[in-house]
Amino acid sequence: MSQTELNAVNMADKLIFVVEDDLAVARLITNVLGEYQFRFEAFRSGNAFLQRLRLQTPDLCIVDLGLPDMDGMDIVRQVRERYRCGVIILTGRGHVGDRVMGLETGADDYIMKPFEPRELVARARSILRRCDVPTESGGDTPQRVAHFSGWRFDAARLSLYAPDGEERALSAGEGQMLLRFLERPNRVLPREQLLGQHDISPFDRSIDVRISRLRRKLEDDSYNPRLIKTVYGAGYLFVSTVVWE
Repeated sequence: MSQTELNAVNMADKLIFVVEDDLAVARLITNVLGEYQFRFEAFRSGNAFLQRLRLQTPDLCIVDLGLPDMDGMDIVRQVRERYRCGVIILTGRGHVGDRVMGLETGADDYIMKPFEPRELVARARSILRRCDVPTESGGDTPQRVAHFSGWRFDAARLSLYAPDGEERALSAGEGQMLLRFLERPNRVLPREQLLGQHDISPFDRSIDVRISRLRRKLEDDSYNPRLIKTVYGAGYLFVSTVVWE
């Protein structure tokens, strides 16, 4: 079986929850997910979704912000605080403040309506791959746990633990970004490498939002950061000794 076929099988195992009250939009989303062999469940309200979420955690949630019973931002916040899965916000709200707030709240991606269904699938696959491939190490035995500046990071689970042992919730995007830093400490990493993309617009500020969010999780002062330093015109630098075990 080819690697492409293996990837298709892996994606077919993934479960996606769709939270969308507009029947036409929900049908468009579920049709394209079914076409690409994803498993899915659709919900027309936030409460129905949250009740189902208590019974099973999906691999990815696609959440509309304009729901009839609650604000989608509240749903994203609850998912990020309590569950370990990817989150895509899909909405008609186009204001830059909404996009920044969505990413700040913990979403891995923010897609505007109207949208291209195949682009939605491509972005969903990208997030699922980030969750599925916890390490880029080329060795036969993957490095699993990193220790740095009193912190601990479990690469297999994308889990971050503070010096006092408390777990700090990370989104899939934050976990993968931290992993890239930890695999290449004390080296300047360009924005494209940190996001795992090669065609980033110079006006795309999502990387800066995620860096800010990651700094807060690491208790790293944004005005005078000790761990994640900005190298203007070049990228970001993770300053710490990292020990893997």
